[in-house]
Amino acid sequence: MVETREVLDVQVDPWRCTRCGACLAVCPTYRVLGRETESPRGRLALARAMSDGRLEPGAHTAELAYRCALCAACNNACPSGLQVDHILLGLRSQLASHDLLPDALKRLQSAIAQKHNILGEEQQSRALWYEGDGMGDRINKQAEIVYFVGCVSALFPSGYALPQQTVRLMKASGLDFTILGGEEWCCGYPLVLNGREDAVADIARNLVRHVQALGAKTLVTSCPSCYHAWKHIYPEIVPDMKLEVLHVSELLVRQIREGRLKLQQVPPMTVTFHDSCDLGRRSKVYEPPRELIQAIPGIKLVEMRDNRANALCCGGGGNMESAAPKLVEEASARRLQQAVETGATAVVTACPQCRRTLTGAARRGKVRMRVMDLAELLAKAVPE
Repeated sequence: MVETREVLDVQVDPWRCTRCGACLAVCPTYRVLGRETESPRGRLALARAMSDGRLEPGAHTAELAYRCALCAACNNACPSGLQVDHILLGLRSQLASHDLLPDALKRLQSAIAQKHNILGEEQQSRALWYEGDGMGDRINKQAEIVYFVGCVSALFPSGYALPQQTVRLMKASGLDFTILGGEEWCCGYPLVLNGREDAVADIARNLVRHVQALGAKTLVTSCPSCYHAWKHIYPEIVPDMKLEVLHVSELLVRQIREGRLKLQQVPPMTVTFHDSCDLGRRSKVYEPPRELIQAIPGIKLVEMRDNRANALCCGGGGNMESAAPKLVEEASARRLQQAVETGATAVVTACPQCRRTLTGAARRGKVRMRVMDLAELLAKAVPE
């Protein structure tokens, strides 16, 4: 992991951060709290002060550093081209090395280390979403494709529909796939967000070995965070990985283009699409989800005013739900309001965590708008 000073020497100097304030308007935490210390500009000042020795690592510094969704909206807005999220990961790495993780993130780290999932539950819990669905012949079998479900979809009952409908769509496309079931480990991305990228190497090697042993050529996931880990982090750890890594939207749009997945007419419905930060800004996957939505006869897509690279973060990333849950509630309410303003009756996501945060916002705000995953919407157009 790169040290804070090393990151700052490359990425930040007083001449590059001009303090123009362009980042303030796009930062979800600053928009909620309105404090300089909760802005990208303020966090850069914090990182510099700690790097220069003007500020000692402490609990308050850690609280500020982890109260950030690492959504990268500030990177996109910065006229100087600063990669603020990279700098903050360097800062988090320093804080983690001083054992200054907030208690909730220490528990998260312990859960992943001991139980290989974010909730610290027994791994058998990963099987609950497919119990009774005739999936026995698709668990850890030789196959062309491994479907990597991810912790959020597999462990939260409210998210079971996402992998269930994804599997139905893959079957309808005639794909040869398998799942890892109880042997699927957390991808380790939450550890990276904690500032502990060093702890991910063993996880990556174990998972890559497992997938390769199944003869798979492609790994597909519904989770943008898992996607980012597999596509951008794992190849640096396992250079000979030799796996095509796809988000499920990329896989399914390929099936439609090649005529293997047929979509039928559905009752007329207007939807809007929320770009998740890890799939959108971080991985540049903007068009496949939209192409899928527009391929469904009867569905009309309308865009929110902030979309694609400019999409407003729902607050669900950066481990912020664990470190600052109230802040996530405020951020998700603001994003949901943008969805409401489109006049759509549903907001569609391609991320299980965004689905959770936006569903929570709709429930708390008593907003009559359905929140659904892209796979749930597509499944409406595929006969049982």
